[in-house]
Amino acid sequence: MKTLFTDIPDAVLDRMHDLEQRDARDRKDGTPQLKRLRQIPPETGMLLALLAQAAPRGLMVEVGTSAGYSALWLSLAARERGGQLVTYELLPEKAELARETFEQAGVNDWVEFVHGDARSHIKDIDEIAFCFLDCEKEMYSEIYASVVPRLVPGGLFVADNVLSHREELSDFVAAARKDAAVDAAVLPVGKGLLVCTKREEQ
Repeated sequence: MKTLFTDIPDAVLDRMHDLEQRDARDRKDGTPQLKRLRQIPPETGMLLALLAQAAPRGLMVEVGTSAGYSALWLSLAARERGGQLVTYELLPEKAELARETFEQAGVNDWVEFVHGDARSHIKDIDEIAFCFLDCEKEMYSEIYASVVPRLVPGGLFVADNVLSHREELSDFVAAARKDAAVDAAVLPVGKGLLVCTKREEQ
């Protein structure tokens, strides 16, 4: 029986492997932080794909494409759902790498890439079913405030690095946990995921 992680195209697996190797090199060779890929580990990618596949009907969004590694995992969910992931990257060098990733992996049917600031686009989007946030940490609260009101009931908002950047993101996590619009939990997967589910309207 076909499942989410069966029949993954070889081109997707090959590009994932290439990016994993490059990310490992970046972490060891002193590459400046803004130029590093800083991507999620595979176990986080698998969980994201499972969560996105299980999300209600609606749009899948990612903020912070980097070189496209997490988007490749999310493309598996988009393929299963019969939809697309819309992913945003602000930095030109990362945008070029992302385009290369999606072309080489052959996922353009499942991934729509936008080179630009997600904050100027999300305000025009409704009915978001799933959002993955992995960008500069000072943007987290603003993006959360834009995305959560646009989530469908049962929709998911997932933010990365909440344990690896615990001090920097402590106020953000605390605010999400107090937000009556969502149920929120921190999962010790990868570098720490904040997972929020939009509650039904009261």
